[in-house]
Amino acid sequence: MALIGASRQANSVGAVLAKNLNNAGFKGPVWLVNARAPEIGPTRYYGTIQSLPATPDLAVIATPPQTVPDMIRALAARGTKAAVVITAGFSESRDAAGRKRMQAMLDAAKPTRMRIVGPNCLGIQVPAAGLNASFAHVQALPGSLAFVAQSGAIITAVLDWAAERRIGFSHVASLGDMSDVDFGDMLDWLALDGGTTAILLYVESVSNARKFMSAARAAARTKPVIVVKAGRSAAASRAALSHTGAMAGSDAVYDAAFRRAGMLRVDDIDELFEAVATLGTGHRILGERLVILSNGGGFGVLATDALLGLGGTLAALEAGTLERLDGALPSSWPRTNPIDIIGDAPPERYGAALDALLGDRSIDAVLAINAPTAVASSEEAARVVAERAAKAPWPVLTSWVGAQAAAPARQVFIAAGLPTFETPRQAVHGFLHLVNYQRNREALMETPVSAPEEIRIDVERARRAMAPALEKGGGMLSEPQAKTVLEACGIPVNRTLIARDATEASAAARTIGSSIALKIMSPDITHKSDVGGVILNLAPEEVGAAAAAMQERVKARQPQARIAGFSVQAMVRREGAHELILGMSVDATFGPVLLFGHGGIAVERINDAAMGLPPLNMALAHDMMRRTRIYRLLEGYRDRKRAAMDTIALTLMKLSQATIELPEIVEIDINPLLADENGVVALDARLRVAPTREAGEARLAIRPYPRHLEHKARLRDGRELLLRPVRPEDEPLIHGYFARMDKEDVRMRFFAPMSRLPHNLAARLTQIDYDRQMAFLAFTTDAEGKQDGLGVVRIAADPDNRRAEYAITVRSDVKGAGVGRVLMRSIVDYARQRGIGEIFGTVLRENERMLRVCRAMGFTLQVVPEDPTIVEVVMALR
Repeated sequence: MALIGASRQANSVGAVLAKNLNNAGFKGPVWLVNARAPEIGPTRYYGTIQSLPATPDLAVIATPPQTVPDMIRALAARGTKAAVVITAGFSESRDAAGRKRMQAMLDAAKPTRMRIVGPNCLGIQVPAAGLNASFAHVQALPGSLAFVAQSGAIITAVLDWAAERRIGFSHVASLGDMSDVDFGDMLDWLALDGGTTAILLYVESVSNARKFMSAARAAARTKPVIVVKAGRSAAASRAALSHTGAMAGSDAVYDAAFRRAGMLRVDDIDELFEAVATLGTGHRILGERLVILSNGGGFGVLATDALLGLGGTLAALEAGTLERLDGALPSSWPRTNPIDIIGDAPPERYGAALDALLGDRSIDAVLAINAPTAVASSEEAARVVAERAAKAPWPVLTSWVGAQAAAPARQVFIAAGLPTFETPRQAVHGFLHLVNYQRNREALMETPVSAPEEIRIDVERARRAMAPALEKGGGMLSEPQAKTVLEACGIPVNRTLIARDATEASAAARTIGSSIALKIMSPDITHKSDVGGVILNLAPEEVGAAAAAMQERVKARQPQARIAGFSVQAMVRREGAHELILGMSVDATFGPVLLFGHGGIAVERINDAAMGLPPLNMALAHDMMRRTRIYRLLEGYRDRKRAAMDTIALTLMKLSQATIELPEIVEIDINPLLADENGVVALDARLRVAPTREAGEARLAIRPYPRHLEHKARLRDGRELLLRPVRPEDEPLIHGYFARMDKEDVRMRFFAPMSRLPHNLAARLTQIDYDRQMAFLAFTTDAEGKQDGLGVVRIAADPDNRRAEYAITVRSDVKGAGVGRVLMRSIVDYARQRGIGEIFGTVLRENERMLRVCRAMGFTLQVVPEDPTIVEVVMALR
């Protein structure tokens, strides 16, 4: 390593960096560079980067900002692969000179692909490697937590807190301005790091949404990712033209992104510490039921109130457990959960109570609470609990309340690796972090059901409706135009006719012939009811006079508004139907974001909505719905029937697909969308468009299903083979063809015997990230349209798209028909189109059939010295 800008000046950044680099236990040389080298004392300093005795693998730079680009250029010329730039004075200064320096630094690194952490950062620490390239006041202890933050101050506070509790870290990284290395890069690295069991993030902003989402989704499948997001302001919503835009504040979008990625969001640093105290110990739970055990009834009640108030579940003890507790506790115990073991409880009573809970299948975790008393030792009670917890089948969380008496007990728990908290409420928060993490993992692995119908957008019809507004440079569509777009997306609307004046409105009403809803049409009026521009339940003969009066009223209230005419609509009467809002707006970071919630004219006052990122499937759409209060009403109550929930979810999916296929749409409000047991109908819609040249999928943070990759091929025997990218809904199909593979073929594919395909593996194989992975499913279809899966080929690319590993599975009873060759050709062609540098695979040496296919396709076969039983096959694509 080299420190550029080392110093002997006491308490300077250069001096602290030099001290930390030399005292962390790094085994290699640390070279100190300072242009004034001859003047700064007896320690060996080098005057220039060029004079270093060898090329440093890592450089730490703490020189004035104007010198940094030249330092990076000199290091790149030496072959250095990475630098940590501590120096500030770049883009954070918000001036043109700072941004220019930033770009010059990046330009200097680009030719050699040198990676940069920072600038304006605290530095990095990797304790297991003896690396402390930071100016933090505390050296992190070795451990299995990784902590990544933009703020150096947050990192030093966390390190200080963790040192007292002897919590260790695998990595600590301050990213600063994230000119190059960002959260996505760190998540990619840490997801594959065997020494990291949980990842903690402090996020102020995300620089590359698609990379971030891909990396976060991959990491969250393997280990907990806990995130604090700073800055809950939604100032951008003030200028929004729609209800959706007003309700979709920046923080709500980040929340939706974190949820979609499977990350656990916490509100502040205190809660982050609570999450660390549980998830950081490696404890996991299978359910949500908590037992509370306390020597103080009041603290047990407080913990119960906190649990139920936060949506948690109290375990209902089995009859056998109550009998065992009767034998272990005084007769005065209340025979319920929370379990009050009475204030005079000696340490042994904690042990007896925990023993009595063993074998109860209704328990998923236990919270043990202790209030100090003069008749029993809190520390000894802690030792008994720690001993029992080591043997328990469920996690044990602890809260020894107090200060002086509780301190030694907490050290017992820390030494035993048990989560411990100062208050019962904090402990309950810690337990719920375990619960929410488990929920997130289950949601990531959930197999969605297929949509009840295939979604097809009539793109041409939608674009004809949008054309007049686009020809004028974009803007709001009229309500009839917006409804035409909805119809093109398969979303039902009420019958609507356009009238230029009151006379035409009267004629349109007579044509409809039923009860009428009359609405003003103006490109300058977004919320028509605010200016008296909506009248409902008019008889056809009343419409002419009502239209004339409406026009006068609107002109008086908003004189500058241009009146284009009237929208004359058939009133939809659905007694007991619910008013919903569905919408879409475009976030500056994450692109399009969808909204579902309680609709009507008081939508913003009610403020009952959930956000989600497209693309959606049925499971994700239902999850959005469940996160609203109105969901419970939609499920039905008293004489109100359950709404058509799948139809509502399908409507969300149609809106999601429109977002993908119609990139001209930048904002949609469907409010209200009436929903009841018979289905849905859109009564009003606002839609804003803007010209664009980018493909619809380009603006999404998550790459959608690539329908354009669906194709056909023909087998040797003449059968037509259909190939398409795999979908999450394909898990049953995958299980079907796996069941028809013989044991030897399974071993050849997975390098181990496997009698069945576990759900978690099947989910990983079908729920892929189309931005980094691809899997083609080959199948035939019978006369009834039933699909019969024959094989799958997949590749997984590295984050830089340089190399991709392939794997292939062909059903045993169709081997020799050419399915494997068709699949291999398809995946190689796809890899070339994506610009991947090479693809490789690992094949058992005994798998002669696969090796023959690889030779015929031009793969190079390479022996793996470490394992003579396998062969690596490689094909260069560029």
